[in-house]
Amino acid sequence: MKILRACIFPKDVHCLTGRSERYGRKLLKDIRVHFDKAPHQFITVEEFAAYSGINEEIIYEYLRQVS
Repeated sequence: MKILRACIFPKDVHCLTGRSERYGRKLLKDIRVHFDKAPHQFITVEEFAAYSGINEEIIYEYLRQVS
C-alpha cells in the first residue's frame, strides 16, 4: 500500500482550483489563521477540505495521481 501525503501545498491548491500558486499561498495562510495554527505548521487534507468545501475524496484522488 502506498502512503499518500497528509498535507497540502500551494502547488496542490493551484492544481485543484485552477487558481495561481500565489493564491494557493494566500489561501493556506488564511486556513492557518482560521484553524489557529502557527506559521510553521502544515495544513492537512481534512482541514483544506473543511475550509474549501472540496470533497476529501477528490483531494485524495488528486494526491494518488501525483504521487
